[in-house]
Amino acid sequence: MKPDKKQNQYRVNEQIRVREVRIVGESGSTVLPTREALDMARQQGVDLVEISPNANPPVCRLIDYSKFLYQQKKRAKEMKAKQVKVEVKEIRFGPQTDEHDYQFKLKHAREFLEEGNKVRAYVFFRGRSILFKEQGEVLLLRFANDLEEVGKVESMPSLEGKKMFLYLAPKKAGVAKKSQQARDRENAEAELKEAQRQQAAEIDAEAPANGGLFANAKISADALKKLTETED
Repeated sequence: MKPDKKQNQYRVNEQIRVREVRIVGESGSTVLPTREALDMARQQGVDLVEISPNANPPVCRLIDYSKFLYQQKKRAKEMKAKQVKVEVKEIRFGPQTDEHDYQFKLKHAREFLEEGNKVRAYVFFRGRSILFKEQGEVLLLRFANDLEEVGKVESMPSLEGKKMFLYLAPKKAGVAKKSQQARDRENAEAELKEAQRQQAAEIDAEAPANGGLFANAKISADALKKLTETED
């Protein structure tokens, strides 16, 4: 069983050896002698947990230590889930890439950057094609210029062996891709709502012709009113 790093990250109860601490809670914060804070923790049946040792005085909470560790793990897990994983996607060119192939790769690079990934584009010079390195540099500079709305240049074109590299980073934080299951579920919910809306619209359209409950109620109310007026 692996040791829990977080469990050794915080000082608890008698491990806290400073003269005084700041206790924080829902009602605010207060500075107390450490001994008094320990007595308070024992009276409440909880632990004195040091959460900010570098503060002056150190900041502590009165909380069950196991519950505190659980909250920390849960918070870390939620933050990790919200983070977008940044990957480096490669785009490869030849020194004489045709326009159709260029546009195809430009489209994919744009998608990569919009998703928050970095792009490493390079021109591979095979054999004597190294003579066209200036042409490769022009291609990469054009590539960077065409993506300036979504990407920023991290490194200008540079020759490394038989490859000339260009590095681009996204200008905005990417949006994590939804799983296929999540997209299918959202589509099914949207279709169900649309079907319900159409059904409600059909019922409203048929109501005047068939009478319906509301129409019958209105007719009964009008008839009762006329009868009352006749009796008067």
